[in-house]
Amino acid sequence: MIEHKNVWIKTGYELFALSGPGSLKVETISKKVGISKSSFYHHFADLSLFIEQLLEHHLHQAQLMAAKELSSKNIDPELITVLLEHKMDLLFSRQLRIHRNEKQFYDALAESNRTVGSAFVYLWAKELNIKLNPGQLEALFELALENFFLQITYENLHYDWLSGYFTNLKRIAHHFN
Repeated sequence: MIEHKNVWIKTGYELFALSGPGSLKVETISKKVGISKSSFYHHFADLSLFIEQLLEHHLHQAQLMAAKELSSKNIDPELITVLLEHKMDLLFSRQLRIHRNEKQFYDALAESNRTVGSAFVYLWAKELNIKLNPGQLEALFELALENFFLQITYENLHYDWLSGYFTNLKRIAHHFN
């Protein structure tokens, strides 16, 4: 039974990551997983509970990603490898950002950003080696993060694109020195 529940979560998570909350229709997910709709209602009661569990799953994934980021010694290749391992999580965050006008998505985005962001900012500051105070560094990071999520897609989120993105970001950041 738990295996069925995990299949629902995994499939719903990917649908949300790729197409946003509008893609979460019980019938659509049921067809994709090959399990009857009654199984969905057995595990989740309704779509709103399912979405809550997707958001909880995302926060768990954010913790896993943050732990890996903290152990990364550099952006390229270590952090990029972590980001690629968490491609769906990044795309899920992108959808949260797009739909942040809904409170539950805003709250999940804020929590996941706190979890992942603090780990990333530390590595980013070390690697950029620019002289900014913590407030300036966080503001620059916020701009870079917004820009990052505006640009990523399933198709372009690969090693070469990320490497180029971080190289360009480093070049831009040095103008603030």
